[in-house]
Amino acid sequence: MKTQSTIFLVLLSITLMLGLIVQVPNSWSGNVVDHGLYGELLGKYVKNGVVDYRGLKNEEKNLDRYLKVLEKTDTKKFSRNEQFAFYVNAYNAWTIKLILSGYPGVESIKDLGSLLKSPWKKKICRIDGDIITLDNIEHDILRSGFKDPRVHFAVNCASKSCPPLRSEPYQGDILDKQLDEMASAFINDPSQNRLEGRTLYVSKIFEWFTEDFKNNVVGFFLKYAKGGLKKQLEANEKKINVKYLDYDWSLNERRA
Repeated sequence: MKTQSTIFLVLLSITLMLGLIVQVPNSWSGNVVDHGLYGELLGKYVKNGVVDYRGLKNEEKNLDRYLKVLEKTDTKKFSRNEQFAFYVNAYNAWTIKLILSGYPGVESIKDLGSLLKSPWKKKICRIDGDIITLDNIEHDILRSGFKDPRVHFAVNCASKSCPPLRSEPYQGDILDKQLDEMASAFINDPSQNRLEGRTLYVSKIFEWFTEDFKNNVVGFFLKYAKGGLKKQLEANEKKINVKYLDYDWSLNERRA
């Protein structure tokens, strides 16, 4: 299985790179996945990024039906944006499934790992005829294949410090708008990032994936910052000192 997974990821990476070289128009409709069932679950149980896992547990069969749709989908038929949306939705949906596998009783996604294997390295995601990990989706497919830093505000790790889970599926035809909205919302959320004087306190995400942001956190913030934050950053751009905040891995759960 390990050899098959490796071959699958290599072939997928080549396919994605070729797609980027060919520059498939984003407007091309191609084939799309019906994310309707998943959208209904998100609409009912995700509010402002906070998740009602108890409610989702009661409808786990519907989540399983959606995951089965993903499993039977041939992603090679998609445009670039549809592929991107597909894998973000797959990552988030399989993360929910992972949480539900131990729910109730899960205080953090890390509870579902072990000393030898993190939860992100469990082979649980059934896609394109293979079983891969959440890490495979995030790093080997999304980050490596699409090279879009906004992915970090779209994938959700079921934790309080993670950019919030969007309460609707990602869709290829409006993907850029959705990604920009998520990046902007996170950048301008003072509970996640804040500027105090000339010190910009930011999420650990910007340290973990600094290369994705071209080693220029302030430059990325300037692109999406609004209002007073933007004005202060512009006035002190060359003098900003970046510091990274601790990450809260506790579950992004709605409490009764």
